Amino acid sequence: MEPEARRGLTRLVVPAALGVAVLWAVGPLIWTVLTSVKQPVDVFSLKVIPFLQFQPTLMHWQEELTSRGPELRGAMGTSTLVAVLSSLLALALATPAAYAVARLSNDRQKRFWWLWLISQRFLPPVVLLAPYFLMFKTLGLLDTPLALILVHAAMNAPFAALILQDLFADLPAELEEAARVDGASTWVAFHRVVLPVALPGLAAAAVLCMAFSWNEFLFALTLSYHHAVTMPVLIAGTEHTQGIQFWYVATRSLLALGPPAVLALVAQRWLVRGLTLGAVKG
Repeated sequence: MEPEARRGLTRLVVPAALGVAVLWAVGPLIWTVLTSVKQPVDVFSLKVIPFLQFQPTLMHWQEELTSRGPELRGAMGTSTLVAVLSSLLALALATPAAYAVARLSNDRQKRFWWLWLISQRFLPPVVLLAPYFLMFKTLGLLDTPLALILVHAAMNAPFAALILQDLFADLPAELEEAARVDGASTWVAFHRVVLPVALPGLAAAAVLCMAFSWNEFLFALTLSYHHAVTMPVLIAGTEHTQGIQFWYVATRSLLALGPPAVLALVAQRWLVRGLTLGAVKG
């Protein structure tokens, strides 16, 4: 093939491939937005152009925010409480563990802890479902936010430790040595020297842990049924005797996207800096 023909084909194929990729990524969101403003009779049709093919309505939004408001606010509040507190608890557990592993001089011990952390992430959550259920039933914590906070913290702590371990390993040990020369103990050097430098990484790990907790469904469905319902469980509960009410699924899904989107925009600077900290050396 001639170079000119090859360049012409590239100009056609690359934009087409990018367009398909963008449509694949944004298509579900567009479908969700359109479904949330459609009449039930139009949901199962191929009408996609508002005001031309169908008349948009805010009826479903009004119902969600008024008659279904208490249920929605309860689920949103529970999800926020569980996500924030479980992320803080996960960081409290993961930060000293990651620092200790990063400062190990024995490579065999370091590999052992690496494998243990990775195994906790690859362990299928369904394996722990029955033990958690029986344990919290015995303790009287079923259908409480505390049960979800403990489970989500245990689930996210190894992930946070994996992120923070690389971060601490890239920090020069001379910072702590200088602090100890000035009379600081190991804990003081860690608290006043290492943590402020690692703050972007801590923020990035916290945001990711909150995202995982916000979207978690399996444990939230099993360990809660009335008082500790989260947004994923509420969205999954939009089934009626006539079938799934997709208009309410779409409305609740868009409402559930709000807090994580705002958090990502607010913490974008910290997130990018934390995830790239130590990626470039020299």
